[in-house]
Amino acid sequence: MDTYSPRPDRFDSAGQDQLVDVRDLQAALPAIRRLRTWAHEALALRLGESAVDIGSGTGSEVLAFAEAVGPTGTAIGVEPDPNLLASAERRAEQAGSSAKFHSGDAYGIPFGAETFDAALCERVFQHLTAPGRAANEIARVLRPGGRTVVVDVDWGTAIVHPGELSVVRQVIDTLAAATTNPRSGRRLPGLLTRAGLVIDDIGSHALVQERTVGAGSLVTRISAMAVARGAITEAQRDQLLSDLRRGAETGDIHLSVTMFAVLAHKPR
Repeated sequence: MDTYSPRPDRFDSAGQDQLVDVRDLQAALPAIRRLRTWAHEALALRLGESAVDIGSGTGSEVLAFAEAVGPTGTAIGVEPDPNLLASAERRAEQAGSSAKFHSGDAYGIPFGAETFDAALCERVFQHLTAPGRAANEIARVLRPGGRTVVVDVDWGTAIVHPGELSVVRQVIDTLAAATTNPRSGRRLPGLLTRAGLVIDDIGSHALVQERTVGAGSLVTRISAMAVARGAITEAQRDQLLSDLRRGAETGDIHLSVTMFAVLAHKPR
């Protein structure tokens, strides 16, 4: 059965606040800000148009859409998580924005065919078991001539340095195994093309972790998973984390993964 569960759907109030904080922190990363700027420039929304953000999270991009399309346009966010949906609605109300939000996901955008002039979908495809269905759904809701930008990480591009290469490879493979669609970034052009869309441009940007952080929470957690699955030993994990701590102290450290953004349009 196809699943779409990139985020938990039940939190206490503290957990809800933390989820919103994490989304906002991720959005504040320079590389994500640059790709979002690229996406908005590529979509080039005009007054009176209609736009949808699929997996809209806390709603920041939908608010930007609403400003771009003006009072005669339509800006919609589609989000499966009820807590993020509620947060986005509060923000829109506080901002006096015309942005609207609806419950839904990448497999079921709750609008008819040929509804939107533009669609954005950021960091959703990596969580999908059937990404082709999502690409078809984007194509379905776009009007002829409509355009979309789909953005996602490709975990196959992850770099962890320093560290024993064989150990690093096992940690990265563990991360890929823990992700539903880990190489989604490289697959986006093919998925959108098979959905009947035409690729116009491809952008990319490396998400580089702050060098002073050392291993960081992701590598620390995934390396523990690698030990649990027998891919590396506890001693090898300890050595990797030690190498990364020392690398942070000396400046000889690099942890990154590449995000890809694909601009496509629906033929007239």
